[in-house]
Amino acid sequence: MLRILRLNRSTYYYCISKPDIVKKENGGRPIPGYSYSNNTTKISDEEIKEFICEIIAGDGEYYGYRKITVVLRREYNLVINKKKVYRLCKEMKMLRPQRKIKPKHPRKLSRNREIVKSNALWEADLKYGYIIGEDKFFYVMSIIDVYDRNIVDYHIGLQCEGKDAAVTMQRALLRRGLFAETEKPVIRTDNGPQFISNVFGDKCEELEVEHERIPVKTPNKNAHIESFHRIFEDECLGPEEFETYGEAYQSVVEFMERYNKRRIHSAVDDLAPAVFYRASLNGTAKQLTVKV
Repeated sequence: MLRILRLNRSTYYYCISKPDIVKKENGGRPIPGYSYSNNTTKISDEEIKEFICEIIAGDGEYYGYRKITVVLRREYNLVINKKKVYRLCKEMKMLRPQRKIKPKHPRKLSRNREIVKSNALWEADLKYGYIIGEDKFFYVMSIIDVYDRNIVDYHIGLQCEGKDAAVTMQRALLRRGLFAETEKPVIRTDNGPQFISNVFGDKCEELEVEHERIPVKTPNKNAHIESFHRIFEDECLGPEEFETYGEAYQSVVEFMERYNKRRIHSAVDDLAPAVFYRASLNGTAKQLTVKV
């Protein structure tokens, strides 16, 4: 008969030897239907539910399942864990509602734009390098203007937190003379911890800068800073083996100076980004339309 039903003999004999155990519908370990007290007396689940009702009716009106578990252990001498108390409270529909934590600065997704001038859209991202002599990493956060391809400002250090990103953005606005202007660039970032932090969000709100973030796993939405990081890797971080942080710092500063002022860029009419920016300000540069 067991062969016809395709049932293991061990399963059959286990079930007939423990008829009081109820199997959960979704599989897993069977639910015994009771717990033990400290003196090894069996206490049924129904009685435990009554204990829970007493606790909630008394001083435990605002207790969650974890605190109810503590009271059951202390005052009712039960050997019980919080998972079971959670299950019993759920069966009785007596679980307290979970807190809904609303982000202080809700994420604003990036949208398609056509950029026809400088200081309309900046992209920011993080790149790290390695100091072989000190066996540690250093971080470079850069802000690029997607129209003229200048690195408006950057941060270099052994760490990069939300406060560092906020200071770098503020410094970039000062560098471009936009700190007191009403029309400021939109800044686009990924979802790194520096950019989703309250510190960075507060600074954007204080400076009235619109901050938009790209969807997860879409680096193409941040293509200009990603392209710059490829150049940065190939021409600065990749060829060098830094022995000290001082060497790394000097190399990055020299590269940023060369990139902005001397290295020609095919996207800005084969001019250096700083040269193209000055030409665009006085109206002699080629008019571009950058779609992002």
